[in-house]
Amino acid sequence: MKHLFLSGFAVLLLSSGALADNITYRADIRPLWEKQCMACHGESSPSLANFDDRKDEYKKLQRGPRMDSHASLTSFVGWPDSGALMRRLDDGTHTRDGKPGNMYVYLGASEAERQKNLALFKAWVGEGGWVLKRFKDLTREELGRMRVEE
Repeated sequence: MKHLFLSGFAVLLLSSGALADNITYRADIRPLWEKQCMACHGESSPSLANFDDRKDEYKKLQRGPRMDSHASLTSFVGWPDSGALMRRLDDGTHTRDGKPGNMYVYLGASEAERQKNLALFKAWVGEGGWVLKRFKDLTREELGRMRVEE
């Protein structure tokens, strides 16, 4: 029951609230995603469940889970795959071993471009919302700091 309540809570939080700096999916994240992520995470990519079932096969095809809409991308922020976007894109600043996530390198051709694009994703997720934890480990307060404005 706790998970049902928290999942509904996460969905409400992710779909509402003002975002610092007015960073939105439509105006800011979608164009960046189209440039840097669409080739592997576009409409021809599998759902997360299908990807998980056949991960090795999809990796050989250079396909990751589908993230081609606001709803699908935010599912990798708050729920059900909480923190996945942050874990994959982080530059190592928030990781235990200091290593960047496996998708960080795809944020740009240079370190300066990667840092600029990472800052945009961080602003979209929200001040204090850039949390690499999985859903079961998130606190209500951490969920409350996540903002992913459409």
